[in-house]
This record gives sequence, structure tokens and C-alpha cells, in this order.
Amino acid sequence: MDNFEVMAPSLRVVVRRTGLRPITGSLDAVVRWVAVSELEDPTPYLEGDELLLTTGMRLEGDFSGYVARLVARGVAGLGFAVGLTHEDVPPELVSAATAAGLPLLEVPRETPFISISKAVSELLAAEQYEEITRAFAAQGRLTRAALRPEGVHAVIDRLAREVGGWAALLDETGEVRHATPGAEAEAVAAELARLRAARPAPHPPAECAGPEGQAPAAVAGHATRPGGGGAERLPSSLAISGPGRHVVVQPLGGGPRPRGFFAVGAVRPFSPVTQTVINAAASLLTLALEQGGARQEAERRVRTAVFELLLAGAPDRARAVLAPLGGRLPGEPLVVLAAHGEALDSLEPHTFTARFPPARQDDAARPGAPGPARGEAAARPSGGGDVVALVAGEAAEEVASLADGAVGMSAPCTYGELSSGVEQARRALHTGSGGVVRYADLAGQGLLRLLDPAAAQAFSAALLAPLVRHGARADLLESLRAYLGSNGHWDAAAQRLGVHRHTLRYRMRRVAELLGRDLDDPGVRAELWIALAATSAPGHEGAPPRDAEPPSPPTGA
Repeated sequence: MDNFEVMAPSLRVVVRRTGLRPITGSLDAVVRWVAVSELEDPTPYLEGDELLLTTGMRLEGDFSGYVARLVARGVAGLGFAVGLTHEDVPPELVSAATAAGLPLLEVPRETPFISISKAVSELLAAEQYEEITRAFAAQGRLTRAALRPEGVHAVIDRLAREVGGWAALLDETGEVRHATPGAEAEAVAAELARLRAARPAPHPPAECAGPEGQAPAAVAGHATRPGGGGAERLPSSLAISGPGRHVVVQPLGGGPRPRGFFAVGAVRPFSPVTQTVINAAASLLTLALEQGGARQEAERRVRTAVFELLLAGAPDRARAVLAPLGGRLPGEPLVVLAAHGEALDSLEPHTFTARFPPARQDDAARPGAPGPARGEAAARPSGGGDVVALVAGEAAEEVASLADGAVGMSAPCTYGELSSGVEQARRALHTGSGGVVRYADLAGQGLLRLLDPAAAQAFSAALLAPLVRHGARADLLESLRAYLGSNGHWDAAAQRLGVHRHTLRYRMRRVAELLGRDLDDPGVRAELWIALAATSAPGHEGAPPRDAEPPSPPTGA
């Protein structure tokens, strides 16, 4: 099998599906999307390979410039609707398209443009589904290869066939242990040796010598020093690219030091789906290499892959991958538990448990994403990133009580709602409250409980900075708080502050001038209310004094 790639439908397939009438040009071009435009020059809004549809309402006279622009942009074809602006396709357009080699199609009056767009979208979706199906089938064949007596060698041989290229297995020293015909194993081993001997200082991208007669290839990767000491550097990933040459190298093993490497190469770049097949091979090879406690680590990686399949909306495939490990997924409705890394050992014996995918662990550091509360990271025991457990709804409380450390618990959900359940559980975990934190309880404690405290207070500091820098900060801040807390009613706010309403009006004009915002705008009021509430949140240092409870969200003056 060749490298997996979505094959877009050709114009011939689109014509057969939609009933368009070919007038001139080849129907072999691929169609990656449908665009509709009545502009005389739509090319700034096109990427290429589109079937462009138009009624020609702005087109007349000489069509050669219009056609030339479409050809230069790489448009797949032009669909011209008749029966509206033009009763027939203009002969001048036919001549220009024929001369330029632009496929020209007639769109009958009774054929809506939207039906053509829907047809192409369905064809593309079918191709994508077929690509994913082929990838899952390839993963199944890799799994069966891993069960053969040849073990890891059979997986390497099968992987080479699946990607339409070659594959090689190397031990931790870079020695080639098994390679398929045509493998560039020696070049990969030489690059690993170079990285191992490299100094810790950064260096520009290197060139990896290719086979005889080929130009050197650019190398990109990431290297680490296991244990943080010594001069030796071992790569955690490696990619080699060149004309007609694309190689990926991945480490094997669950410990801080790789127990080996495998490389896979092909003529064409690897598509995202092919990368999933390569990752599946990595999991299988790791599983075969590790024994004892290391085998458990490999199984944990497989469960992480299963969890990623679940997040991708493929529960049936996830069950198929999990079955060889003897594991089962809970039925619906299920509850998601999120815990810190030290809870992995205590949760694993009772339910499906996986480490949160490494690529997603960093999400907690993004603005608006759930993250640890202040001081939580320092107080948390070491044990890696978050772990996620999926539990049948009726067993959630019992399993949560068995975990070591804090646990976040989602509301009941289905596998189709798993991403939302995971988000809920992680937000509950990272409140820093300790013990079992249920999202259902958290959601009833106000908007700020759902926001990252550091992000909320940074937003508050930036928004209120002009008032804080002003000499009368307390008067202005407290007047603003009272004004918003009274929903913009001057008399109520003035009475709350014990000042005359004209004094309050002056202060609010001053606030508006300093902030450069319109206090009559409901959106501005909402932002200011959130900023003031964040300064009053527990644990915030330097919050301005206040006499009353946080103001209610404004509803207008």
C-alpha cells in the first residue's frame, strides 16, 4: 500500500455526479473545493484547484484576460450558469477557454450552485472517510504482524509495505538490527551518532548525506540529554527531508533513555493519516521491546493512543485497539475523572485510565485553558502530567475515592461528548481545591470559578491600570464598583457611596476618560465587572478595598 493521501475527485466525477455539461477542456483536473464569484477578478480569493461557478453578470466582451487569470491561479474549471444573465455560454468565452486550456462547463438553469457545492463536499468527505478506513485497516495489519513469531521484524516489514517505502529498526547505540530493502539505515545511524556526540549548545540545521547521487537533506529534530547530565545527546525525534526523500525517526522505550529507534522513509511526504500509522507502529514496537515494568509503560502509551481515538470520535476503533491488552471501556453514560500523575497507579486497576496526551498537556498553559491555581504546581507531588480515567456513572464516586490526591469529576456524558467531559474534569481538578471536585458543583459557584485565576487577574490589571495609576484610585474604583453593582442607577449608586449623584456622575465621566471606554456600552460594563470581581477574588494581592459583595452583572441604566 502506498502513502495515505486524500484523492480529491476529478472534474469528470463531479460532472457525472451533478449533470453539468462539458463544453471544452480536459476533465482530468482534480477539484478540491467549489467557489462562487461574480467578480471580474476572483483570483485573490482562490487557492487553486477550485471549481469556480459564475452567472457572468459582470462579464462581457473580451474574456481572454478573465480566463488567463483563472488559469494562472490554477483553477480546476469554470462552471458558467445559463438562463439568468446569459441564455447561452458566450462564444467568446468558449474560444478563450479553449485557447487557454481552461475546462469550461455549462450549469443548467435548474441546477442550483449549492447543489454542486454539496456534491463536491460529499465526494471529499467520502475520500477522507476512505483514507481513515485504510489507515485503521493498516493498524490492524500491523497488530497482526506484531503477533507473528518474527515479532518486531514483522512489524518493520509490514510498516514498509503500508507506507510504500522502507523501514529499519536500530538498537539504542544506533546499530542496525533489521531493515527492509532500499532502507537508508546507515545514513540514519550516522545522523544519530552525530547527534549523540553533539555538544549541548544550539547548532543550525545540519545536512544528512543521502544515498550516492542524491543531494544532502535538511535535518530537523529535538534532542535531549537523559537525566540532564553528561555530554551525550540522544534525539527524541528526527525528520530528514530532501528531493524525493522523506524520513522520520522515532525512539522506542518507555524510560528516560530510548531502548532503540525505528526509521521509516518514502519518496512522498507523509500525510497526517500516514503519521498515525507510523505512530501505531511505534506503540507496537515499544510494546514488543519492553518487558516487565517497561511493558506496562508501553501499554500505558497504547491506552493514551486509545484515548486519543476516543477524542477523535472513533470509539469502535478504540475498543479494537484496546482489546489485545484485555481492557474494556465503560458503558454510557460515563464520568471522566482527571487527576495528577501520581494517581495513575491507584486508578489503573479499577477502570480504563490513560495519561493525558503529551501534545495536549500544554493546553493548560494557553490563555483561557484550565491551569493549576497559584502555588499548586509547587505543592503537587512529582508524577508527570494529568491522567484521565473513564468510569461508569454509577461507579464514579467509589473510583474517585480510591485515587491518590486531588480528583476532578465531570458531569455524566457519552463518548460523543467526551471532549467536553474531559474539559470539565480538568477544570475541576485545576481549581486547586483538593479532594474530589465535581464540575457540577463548580459550575454553580460563579463565572470566575471557571476562569484561570492568573489569566483573569492579568486581564483585570491591564484593564484597570489607568484607574490604579490615577491619584484617586480608591474613589474611582469604588465608585465604578457601586455604579456597576447598582446596574447603572445613579441614585442607588450614590446612596450606596454616601455621595451626591452629581459627584458620582463626575467620577464616572473621569473613569470613562481614563479608560477610553463608553460606560453606556453593555459589553464594556460586563468587562469592567469581571475585572473588578477578579481583583476581589480570594488570594489576590493588592486588591482595592471594598465595602460590599461583588456587584451583579449590569443590565443597563
